[in-house]
Amino acid sequence: MPEIKIDKEKCKSCMICVSVCPKKLIKLNKEHTNHAGNSYVEFRDENHECLGCALCAVSCPDMAIYEVLK
Repeated sequence: MPEIKIDKEKCKSCMICVSVCPKKLIKLNKEHTNHAGNSYVEFRDENHECLGCALCAVSCPDMAIYEVLK
C-alpha cells in the first residue's frame, strides 16, 4: 500500500493537492507553520482509503509531495 509523504518545509499551502485528492485525505494544518512561516498540508489516512493515484504528488508545483511504496 502506498504512503504519501509531504515535505512541510517545501509546502507553500497552495492547496492544489487538497483539491485533486479524490478521497479528501489531505488537509491544511492551520495550527502550525514551516520555517518560512507558511501553513502546510498534512496527509491523514487512518482508514487506509488512499488509492495511490499520486495526483497530489504530480500536481504539487513545489515537489513537496512524494509517494513511498510499502
